[in-house]
Amino acid sequence: MPNLTTRAQSGISAVLSGEGRGWRSRLLFAGPAIIASVAYMDPGNYATNIQAGAGYGYRLLWVVVLANLIAMLFQALSARLGIVTGRNLAEVSRDHLPMPLVWVMWAISEVAAMATDLAEFLGGAIGLALLFGLPLVVGMAITAVITYGILIFEGRGFRPMELIIGAMVGVIGLCYLAQLLIAPVDWAAAGIGMLTPALPDSGALTIAVGIIGATVMPHAIYLHSGLTQSRAVVRNDADRRTLLRFSNTEVVLALAVAGMVNLAMVMMAASAFHQGHSNVAEIETAYHTLTPLLGAAAAGIFLTSLIASGVSSSVVGTMAGQMIMQGFLHVHVPIWLRRLVTMVPAFAVVAAGVNPTDALVMSQVVLSIALPVPMLALLYFSSRRDVMGDFRIGVGLRVLAILGGCVVLGLNVVLLADFFGMSTRFIE
Repeated sequence: MPNLTTRAQSGISAVLSGEGRGWRSRLLFAGPAIIASVAYMDPGNYATNIQAGAGYGYRLLWVVVLANLIAMLFQALSARLGIVTGRNLAEVSRDHLPMPLVWVMWAISEVAAMATDLAEFLGGAIGLALLFGLPLVVGMAITAVITYGILIFEGRGFRPMELIIGAMVGVIGLCYLAQLLIAPVDWAAAGIGMLTPALPDSGALTIAVGIIGATVMPHAIYLHSGLTQSRAVVRNDADRRTLLRFSNTEVVLALAVAGMVNLAMVMMAASAFHQGHSNVAEIETAYHTLTPLLGAAAAGIFLTSLIASGVSSSVVGTMAGQMIMQGFLHVHVPIWLRRLVTMVPAFAVVAAGVNPTDALVMSQVVLSIALPVPMLALLYFSSRRDVMGDFRIGVGLRVLAILGGCVVLGLNVVLLADFFGMSTRFIE
């Protein structure tokens, strides 16, 4: 993977040496968490959040809050692993685990990467198709060209990519700020929904697992460690502590923004659809329903954010997939080939006549089931002194990470039990 530009690396080195001052110097450390945060605002989030808000109003907002807190913790641990070891999670796994287990982890991670790209690629294509009145296949082709064009900038270093992705995150955030100003949100009900856990029925459970899968993303956990592993020349532990401090701050800020965007998605769907249109479950239906309810401006803003989300997250997903393959297998494939391979499932889904939004939601469930693999590996390595040295996580962080992992595993077990027809009750 490419490094930062020479100018950015020189600036970071100056700050670490005590020479750089001011907020502009501090901005040089921003980037990895912003890129990773795109995974938390991808089109899979749109599908699950629309279903959550339309079907259950504000009652599943607590799931978004919980998922975002878990995401903050594990993204911080991922960045920590890269900064301390100079290796990404896939590389550390290959170095320390038996090869049969490495192959299994790679296979699961590749399935997750394909599910991720399915959601991201379809989301961008749906947005373009609806906004410009194009066939979905044409929207997919345009999305492919745009994402490949952005990926070309990767060869010039990470900083141009960080700026491009950061601009798209800004577009998504501004779009949903505008949506909240347009939609008549019940803020009291939203506050209760954020703080009161409730799963009214098995349908809510499926959406809750989808929200977890769409928020805490396997490929983002792998990618974040890779984005920080060679970001700066680290001379000693003091430099590592400085980098960790900046990294943790960025993780909190970037994922807080991503969390607010997700909350805004659910609140918009709840205010617009829950009363009288609770059956809205598809992105296309949401767009067409928004126009008479909130006006053409709201519908256009919705599609603009969806296109920015689909394009940016598809770029990030391709970067992560390439890093996963290189880390686990030490195999490098050209970026155009990686982009081509990950597009195949999306075209296959459309050719088979599968409903695109249904495919988006199910892709998030697949991601949630695959998520424990990188989560457990990250927790394992972050706790090992021979890997992290004095930077291994303490008991408090370890307990929090274990609890977060148990939440994800528990939701998955209950989902599978319900899927296979076992009796499960939920008390609201």
